[in-house]
Amino acid sequence: MLLWAAHAGAQTFPSKPVKVIVTFTVGGAADLTARLIGDRLGETWKQQVVVENRIGAGGRIGAEAVYRAAPDGYTLLLFSNTHVINQALYPDQGFDLLKDFAHLGLTTSTPMVLAVHPRMPIKSVREFTELLRAQPGKIDYTTCGVATAHHFAMELYKHATHTYAVHIPHRGCSPAVADAVGGQIDFVVASLAAVLPFARQGKLRVIGLTSEKRSPTAPEYPTFRESGLPELKDFAVENYYGFMAPAATPKEVQAKIEADIRQVLAAPAFVARLNNAGLDLFQYPPQEMAALVRSDVEKFARAIAVAGIKPE
Repeated sequence: MLLWAAHAGAQTFPSKPVKVIVTFTVGGAADLTARLIGDRLGETWKQQVVVENRIGAGGRIGAEAVYRAAPDGYTLLLFSNTHVINQALYPDQGFDLLKDFAHLGLTTSTPMVLAVHPRMPIKSVREFTELLRAQPGKIDYTTCGVATAHHFAMELYKHATHTYAVHIPHRGCSPAVADAVGGQIDFVVASLAAVLPFARQGKLRVIGLTSEKRSPTAPEYPTFRESGLPELKDFAVENYYGFMAPAATPKEVQAKIEADIRQVLAAPAFVARLNNAGLDLFQYPPQEMAALVRSDVEKFARAIAVAGIKPE
């Protein structure tokens, strides 16, 4: 009887609007992911998908709201690797990404790039590394903030290459990129979407992507892995997004949501729309998503210990 009821629930899901909580501001990559995919899911489900931006505490407030929501599939979290960083930085935050949430799949990513002001002669990650080795502690760089994925990418790079540079954090990618464009600082690590307009105007020079592969959005830019440095041959720090639900959400409902998201991402025209918005397809099914989250929590915890990063 219980099995039949669960199956019937999945068959009728959703019978009312579904809420997606985004722990970032309107207009960013996470918000765009939620709205673009949410709109298509709404068409499939014949129900409204409502995006709610609930910011604060570095994303922990919104994540906790989903953790405490009814486990029925009607409240979802737009998950990002910021939540993975929080898990490593705040292991006592009151919930665990691996135990207390159902993973519904990763969907998109926004590549992170190292870019340089054009007055600098640096044109590659190898040359940048040689500069840091020649002038340890004398080179400044900026990122979108302390304990962001951009910050962690650089800490992992510095650890791998045994280099040192001074981190000048900003509060957000836009001001970090603006200072680099204005020449207040020579090096910036930010999202490709934030850097690309200035790179194409010649106001910044992209010298490397932190992701495993080149971006379809701008395939002309190489990755750190392609630098030729042996210590970076396996380097990859992704900035990814996906969906989660409370762990006790019925398996049948989880499976339906995951399958419908997969169907949305299978449409080439929709993938092109993601690319036009500065998003790359980054599709992982639930089990692989969970494995990546587990691996990245451990990776970021090591970076926290090595770099002595403290919560703000």
